[in-house]
Amino acid sequence: MNIVKKLLKSVAVVAVVLFSTGLAEAQQKLGHIDFGEIISSTQEFKTAQEELKTLNDSKTKELQDMYAAYQEKQNEANEKLRNRSEANSQEVDSALQVLGTEIQDIESRINEVQRASQEELSKKEQELFEPIQQKVTEAINSVASEKGYTYVFDVSNGSIPYFQGGDDLTADVKTKLGVE
Repeated sequence: MNIVKKLLKSVAVVAVVLFSTGLAEAQQKLGHIDFGEIISSTQEFKTAQEELKTLNDSKTKELQDMYAAYQEKQNEANEKLRNRSEANSQEVDSALQVLGTEIQDIESRINEVQRASQEELSKKEQELFEPIQQKVTEAINSVASEKGYTYVFDVSNGSIPYFQGGDDLTADVKTKLGVE
């Protein structure tokens, strides 16, 4: 009889553990947000985008001016070639050599400015957007914690191929951030 009682007690303990685990799982709250939508709706994001666009426009203008100088030198070299004759060949060849060196120099500077511009734009983008991402992440964590969510998934990047149910917390996070 002792064995039967012990077996029944063991079965009862296992049942209680399984039942309580089931309750704990049933109480987990799942939610989702659209991180991209939240970020893009903030004023900080819009301001950062404008600042980045202004910087990009100035770098583009600088490169366009350099390219115009490059084109000018190319046209000058082409004109000298068209007007080259036996009588002026030494003079024209000498001038073309100088122009060739100038064209190569401009080309090198264009390449260097392009590389430096890309680097500067990437650095500025990180500098501007990292604090915004951090602020949004903190707001998501705060809303999830306040509302008792166990998991909050980001559906904006498409890495969750299927989900049904759960609560959309996007609006709550936007409210927390003071965004419409």
